[in-house]
Amino acid sequence: MEVEQLEIRDHLKRHPPFDQLPDQWLDRVAGEIEVGYFKAGVTLLEFGDEVNDLGYIRSGAVEMFRRDGELYNRLGEGEIFGQLALMGNGRARFPVTAQEDTLVYFIPGALFHELFEQVETFADFVEVEDRTRLRQTAAARLGDNLLLTTRVDHLVSLHPVVIADSARVQQAAELMSREDMSSVIVVAGEPGEDVLSGDLVGVLTDSDLRRRVVAEAMSFETPVSEVMSTGLVTIERDQFLFEALMVMLRDKVHHLPVLDRGRLVGLIDLSDIAGHESQSSLFVVRNIQYRNSIEGLESLVSDVRACFVRLVREDANSHMIGSAMAGIGRAFKQRLLELGEEALGPPPVPYCYLALGSMARDEQFIVTDQDNAMVLDDAFDPAAHDAYFLELARFVSDGLARLGYTYCKGDVMATNRQWRQPLSVWKEKFSNWIGRPKPETLLHSSIFFDLDGVHGKTVFAGELQSFIAEKASRSPHFLGCLARNAQNRTPPLGFFRDFVLEKGGRHENSINLKRRGSGPLVDVIRVHALAAASTAQNSFRRLDDIVAAGFLTASMTADLCDALEFISVVRARHQAAAIEAGDTPNNNIDPETLSNLERRTLKDAFKVLSNAQKFLKFRYRPGAG
Repeated sequence: MEVEQLEIRDHLKRHPPFDQLPDQWLDRVAGEIEVGYFKAGVTLLEFGDEVNDLGYIRSGAVEMFRRDGELYNRLGEGEIFGQLALMGNGRARFPVTAQEDTLVYFIPGALFHELFEQVETFADFVEVEDRTRLRQTAAARLGDNLLLTTRVDHLVSLHPVVIADSARVQQAAELMSREDMSSVIVVAGEPGEDVLSGDLVGVLTDSDLRRRVVAEAMSFETPVSEVMSTGLVTIERDQFLFEALMVMLRDKVHHLPVLDRGRLVGLIDLSDIAGHESQSSLFVVRNIQYRNSIEGLESLVSDVRACFVRLVREDANSHMIGSAMAGIGRAFKQRLLELGEEALGPPPVPYCYLALGSMARDEQFIVTDQDNAMVLDDAFDPAAHDAYFLELARFVSDGLARLGYTYCKGDVMATNRQWRQPLSVWKEKFSNWIGRPKPETLLHSSIFFDLDGVHGKTVFAGELQSFIAEKASRSPHFLGCLARNAQNRTPPLGFFRDFVLEKGGRHENSINLKRRGSGPLVDVIRVHALAAASTAQNSFRRLDDIVAAGFLTASMTADLCDALEFISVVRARHQAAAIEAGDTPNNNIDPETLSNLERRTLKDAFKVLSNAQKFLKFRYRPGAG
């Protein structure tokens, strides 16, 4: 071996992961290295560049940046870069620039892959084992999406236009005209007081003035409190833009008051977020609202699929994808219900249309069926009213089927009389499920423990959520039965942590990532959430409540969060790839189509699920209490 190669070998030997390499491998690495020298300020890699070699810093230092220019990492002598690209899609995720004059050893990609496959200590080092690898993968995905990393207060561009609820409507109209605003926030107080310090009580819009003042010829002296809209939707300044966007889409509002611990500090406008919204979910929802027929809604189905693919390709995380798809699904349901009411007339008694399952959890993907129900006012009279609600339910379910939301095979739909009941009957159902649980009954009813109001008197949904949380948290036997059911669907891992693949049928040699991965994780999280009396529906929100209540440690909830995120993202990528290829998307993936890093990380995620199911056995026992 030449003197120069001996010097390279000696330097490598002093730094991991090369300090653990057998001599024959170390000799090969030293013999195949190419040397590069870079002056301070020179860029070694741009975002998206093809990466063919592993970089090893012999001397000097480099800096790695995110796409928005934010510093991601700084590396010095003996450290490596490029390994994630070599294990992934072969493209640089982070630009690399020489911070000072730097000497780099480049190890060929082919040799890197040989080491990765044949030397366990090397593979462990470059991947970062088990849960740390899961966390690293999730963090890398989160870091590049501005909607997910930018907080609301970064985009507060409008000062709050505020008026006291005791002010006259003429004063409000003058204020709105002067400020060129279509709405004004209403607070409790008297004109002339420091209104910014008052409690928020509502909002007055152009529509309120037109419908409630002008159309009814009310006096301009009428107090604002008599014509304003209540139920003001707000957001805290430390929440993310993505969360603000989802609130706007869900509640059909264009402005959000921004609060700092309950104190009004500004407004955020939908157009502000639209500038950051590279996906099209916002525009799909807008278009849904303007369609006046099922045929018009059908014309948007291709846009929904394009939106899903775009979200996946632009590295949105699973929470964002699931919320966007659920938001679109809700918008479809809301518009169908509006069209149904236009055709059938106003409902004879108040009602709430419920979304169940993944839509209620904001975890919906492109492959989904329809799970829904109705909560009717207790004034409901079956003989007098049910024909109307049955017809409305059929109109919506048939419309959803035409829009790609297949009929539920288990008939969990509002067209089924069993799932079209007054509020008091729903409470009785949940009391029976919780008070006298049977594993086989809970197996079919667990979907009802994920519910959310979509249209109508949505306060009914909130009332049921609180009722369920209070009852379930005080019912150890119910939690034990629910926990036992949550252990039925085990992860597809064999004795030596090899994948157990499906045999026979059209999905032979594949893994159903929903049935064997994300679904069981959702089941596990639901048990802990109900035990903690959480009213949250989204699994990630439930995890926040679980750790806050002390039912799991922060480390355990972080593991569950990362496992659910990774499995869901792999599932989303698989479905997006099928759509782009012109195939029918599904939940079954062949693990051989994944990279080495993805396969190993998927096994880590399944291991987290397995451990979480084992923990349920000891934490919740049927018959307890």
